[in-house]
Amino acid sequence: MHEEECCMPAPKPLILGEPAPEFEANTTHGRVKLSQFKGKWVLLFSHPADFTPVCTTEFMAFAKLFDEFAKRNVQVIGLSIDSVYSHIAWVRNIEEKMGVHIPFPVIADLDMKVAKAYNMVHPGLSDTSAVRSVFFIDPNGMLRAMVYYPMSTGRNMDELLRVIDSLQLVDKEKIATPANWKPGDPVIVPPPATQEAADKRLKEGYDCKDWYFCKKKV
Repeated sequence: MHEEECCMPAPKPLILGEPAPEFEANTTHGRVKLSQFKGKWVLLFSHPADFTPVCTTEFMAFAKLFDEFAKRNVQVIGLSIDSVYSHIAWVRNIEEKMGVHIPFPVIADLDMKVAKAYNMVHPGLSDTSAVRSVFFIDPNGMLRAMVYYPMSTGRNMDELLRVIDSLQLVDKEKIATPANWKPGDPVIVPPPATQEAADKRLKEGYDCKDWYFCKKKV
């Protein structure tokens, strides 16, 4: 190991509610950096490699929901540890063979700077390929959610859209969403933080099972 490698600081751990790591990288849409998307939500996702079947199904699925993400002010960005030329060839192949246009940029990360900053490379699986990770970054550049999948398991795009819907509703209404929630379902009213508020809760008109467990429609 070279001296400079052994002395390099480890990447800062990713923590929800803290700023997402800044990056600047070449993509299939030119040079981009995270900060240019301030004011938008960003869904950053990684895939193991170009020209692989599971990744191809995911790219087509992301493309088919691209307009739904756009309606929610979400910028979708892909990444793998491949060259920009490989990315270009692959997205062209998907359009030619599958009839699906890929409308979002794909980061070329041969030096793995972005992958390492976001802990996308898990040596127990591979030293040179990213796992299937997803990062939800809010308009202020804060990391709000992250999900990791093994290379063998394709992602559920409807679930990713559901997470965005939940995060955006939570910010707007200051509520929480229960298990299996989907848009239109009742939401959780945050539990009271004082005994006085708990005493009042059951009289506030919510659908309550008890003082700490109340729902409402929004």
